[in-house]
Amino acid sequence: MTSDVLSTKELSKIDPVFGQLSFDNHEQIVFCNDKDTGLKAIIGIHNTVLGPALGGTRMWNYNNEWEALNDVLRLSRGMTFKSAITGLNLGGGKAVIIGDAKTQKTPELMRKFGEFVHSLSGRYITAEDVGMNTEDMDIVREVTPYVTGISESKGGAGNPSPITAYGVFMGMKAAAKFKYGNDILEDKSVFVQGIGHVGESLVEHLTNEGAKVTIADINRERLEEVRSKYDVTIYEGQDIYSEPMDIYAPCALGATINDDTIHKLRANIIAGAANNQLADEVRHGKLLQDKNILYAPDFLINAGGIINVYAELENYDRQEIIRKTENIYNTTLEILERAKVNNEATNVAAMSIAKERIETRKRELQK
Repeated sequence: MTSDVLSTKELSKIDPVFGQLSFDNHEQIVFCNDKDTGLKAIIGIHNTVLGPALGGTRMWNYNNEWEALNDVLRLSRGMTFKSAITGLNLGGGKAVIIGDAKTQKTPELMRKFGEFVHSLSGRYITAEDVGMNTEDMDIVREVTPYVTGISESKGGAGNPSPITAYGVFMGMKAAAKFKYGNDILEDKSVFVQGIGHVGESLVEHLTNEGAKVTIADINRERLEEVRSKYDVTIYEGQDIYSEPMDIYAPCALGATINDDTIHKLRANIIAGAANNQLADEVRHGKLLQDKNILYAPDFLINAGGIINVYAELENYDRQEIIRKTENIYNTTLEILERAKVNNEATNVAAMSIAKERIETRKRELQK
């Protein structure tokens, strides 16, 4: 006969939500469960000082629920600073659905998730992320208005991936300008890790400019597909971080800059689309600074996607989306210069600007 009572030793292994390392004064964490559809999701609302929390929904086959919770905490926090530094009147939120997007995602599951989003009465507005697409957002739209990234045919801004990639490209060019004195990427060696929708769009921009692009992904079929379209090389080595390169562009999942990789990294610049690229943003940001590797903060240069979906809320057109996204170039240069003047890590400089905007708004609301 087994006991339902956990031992002291077992309890010591279980951290409460508020004790998670990635918990950063989040306003609200919502756990969503539906037996009929199999939905298991977590919605994280980090901060709503600047406006409603907007951020995509990621469907991923996490190893366990703690891993999913940690991801939604980190991602929602990142969205707060992404919106703040981009000048958008939005807060930070994110959602994760635990499961295999290829085999477990159904229209019924998406509608049920939409109902949970709707229950928050607009405090959280969702959009697409990894494992999601525009068609999924269209289904969510059937049960709640609190969704962006819906099809253009339904009045939305469409797939945000190309705009995200364009913003990363602008940020990368700004970093090259700061590092090399010009923003020409022709003949620069760029390693793009992760060839999803954003990664492929970035590859297109880079090859059009004449960069020497090497691509890496866990999906061999995807690599061959992209190579058939563009003048790129598939990485066949065992340790991408040890390869000499001008620019490393992480475009898959986060935390690829970590204790195992950072000392091997031989890039001059890091500029990619992945969220939370630094496993430890304080320590690894400082290490990159010490190694003279220029890091273009991810939550700034990958903000094109949120600019794109924000257009649905503010009703601005395609031309304004492009203008706002191109401005990522100027903001990146501003942050890199600030970091140099203050002798601080670039992510610290970026975070300072974002926090200043939030604090200014908080004081205005308190008057």
